[in-house]
Amino acid sequence: MSNGTPTRDRRTADESGERGRLDESEERGRLERLAPTAAEPIRIAGFWTAIVLPFLYVPLLVTGLSSSGEASAFLGLLGANVLALYVGRFHHR
Repeated sequence: MSNGTPTRDRRTADESGERGRLDESEERGRLERLAPTAAEPIRIAGFWTAIVLPFLYVPLLVTGLSSSGEASAFLGLLGANVLALYVGRFHHR
């Protein structure tokens, strides 16, 4: 009797997991190639920036995004947060 999961499906899942780890190490190495001595401090700054930036949303959201300047500031903070998440995603992994 079979358990309903073909061997081929398990093998495909294992191969895709390995491919994901290879892609991760390749991306992680990209920063080391570009800035070898600054890679870890950049990751640390990105990680903590991604944690702190959302606290700056609160005053903007409480007062409302009534002017275009406030809306631009919010979108700028949101973009900076996405960039910080991307840069700091490998910190302490």
